[in-house]
Amino acid sequence: MTAHPPLLAIRNLSVRVDGGDQAVVQGFDLDLQAGRMMALVGESGSGKTMVARSILGLLPPPMMIGAGSSITYRGQELTGLPTRRLRAVRGAEIGMVFQEPMTSLNPSMTIGEQMAEGLVLHQRLNRADCRRRIITMLDRIGIPAPERCLAAYPHEFSGGMRQRIMLASVMLLKPKLLVADEPTTALDTLVQHDVMELMIELTTENDTAVLLISHDLGMVSHYIEDVVVMRHGEAVERGPARDVLLNPVHDYTRRLVDALPRRRADAPREAPVTTPLVVARDVVVEYPGRATLFGRRAVNRAVKGVSLTIGAGETVALVGGSGSGKTTLGRAIMGLEPIAGGRITLDGRPVGRMQAGRGPIDDDACRRMQIVFQDPYASLDPRMRVEEIVGEPLRLDGLDRAERRERVRAICDEAGLPLDLLDRHPHALSGGQRQRVAIARAIIRDPAFVVADEPVSALDMTVQKQILLLIRRLQERRGFACLFVSHDLGAVEQVADRVVVMQAGLIVEEGACARIFDAPEAEYTRRLLDAAMLLGRSFPGAEAGPSANHPQPAATRMPDV
Repeated sequence: MTAHPPLLAIRNLSVRVDGGDQAVVQGFDLDLQAGRMMALVGESGSGKTMVARSILGLLPPPMMIGAGSSITYRGQELTGLPTRRLRAVRGAEIGMVFQEPMTSLNPSMTIGEQMAEGLVLHQRLNRADCRRRIITMLDRIGIPAPERCLAAYPHEFSGGMRQRIMLASVMLLKPKLLVADEPTTALDTLVQHDVMELMIELTTENDTAVLLISHDLGMVSHYIEDVVVMRHGEAVERGPARDVLLNPVHDYTRRLVDALPRRRADAPREAPVTTPLVVARDVVVEYPGRATLFGRRAVNRAVKGVSLTIGAGETVALVGGSGSGKTTLGRAIMGLEPIAGGRITLDGRPVGRMQAGRGPIDDDACRRMQIVFQDPYASLDPRMRVEEIVGEPLRLDGLDRAERRERVRAICDEAGLPLDLLDRHPHALSGGQRQRVAIARAIIRDPAFVVADEPVSALDMTVQKQILLLIRRLQERRGFACLFVSHDLGAVEQVADRVVVMQAGLIVEEGACARIFDAPEAEYTRRLLDAAMLLGRSFPGAEAGPSANHPQPAATRMPDV
């Protein structure tokens, strides 16, 4: 029996800087059959996104495909194909879902206009047929009131909804090959699960092959049939996802798997008893809604009377789906969001800012609290050098330049930042280095309390491990309490003493980390754990695992370390 030729065949692919000798991808080969699902995994900078973009001729300048490279789709050579003919393949034959839908959806165009573009260009449909097919697809992917959605803009939807819309736009054309570049990064576990299930459903119907780029090994193990592990632009291991990820052969693959978060050996079974440091009582956070017909504004309550206590030196993880209120609560505790009701104190001194400026604020107490933001690139001043960024909080202490410089060098050394980075600007740093700068800035004045808001959500697995270990080490050394806001349950299990679960602005469950993960009581907590695609893990009490339509690893629990 003769094997079918691959739908996509890549031979000896090299990608290099135009005019340079250094290759970011070198000698890469790949075969992908119709209807199969394959993942490219590896650290940031491994070359996996460059491979994906090479297929569609979307390499960013000055990158270029090297001589001798071959990429064929259905037997047609794509390298060197004229732009006009390549455009006929993009969308109609090969679709691509990008990592961040907000940057790939045009903010100045309505959803209906953007989704109709491909149908008009490739299938020559009239306006009525386009509208009918778009509404049917939006209804299919779970967008409420799809007719109204046509006139809405991307900023009116959550990240998960935008990713659904992006996927629907691509699948409207029924491509035979779908390239998905980190389609679930920065989404919470429930939305990740929904987006991947939707992708499986839509691609299965059309017998679409999928090439997935990801650093999420757990998600790959649940949904993908074959995997290629990349390092420094080369494939170092490949094969069935179950075999490669659960029984890796190459040392690099072993290091990737070893970098996945695991529960601390000293994780308590009962909630630790500590001296209360931060106390939030009946906290309410409100936002004005849209104006009604008579000019009144409805009120949206993001946090609905939540009470929370964090002990000295304790790490409390705040988890929940997108829109649950966890980030809003963390910002309210820091005084970055005004509260409409309740009280927030640090060592009994008020720190929460009331709406319209009501209520006393203790400035000294506020200075003992710091925050590490989710996106360090957005929170670091691009015009300042690392030394200036880290040392800026010390201006409050009246230190001279020499004293500040000495303190900055000491904290950077403690945070694992080489001193030769001090003269660089944020754009010249990697994602992990920028996060280390943000952490160093937050702890340089020895705060009593730190809020870490999704500090590892966009980092690859090895950098995640480094940052999580850094936070834990600094906390043990300096003794600060930490509110760890995250949707990454693997990271939570590694760092948290206690877990607080939020849903729709309310706390639905809280308890010691080990108890929450091993014996969740609330239905919502069980759903979060069930949707958490952790490599080789199953959770007691989980309802149903990932769909049986795609391969899954054996449901064995990783050893605690």
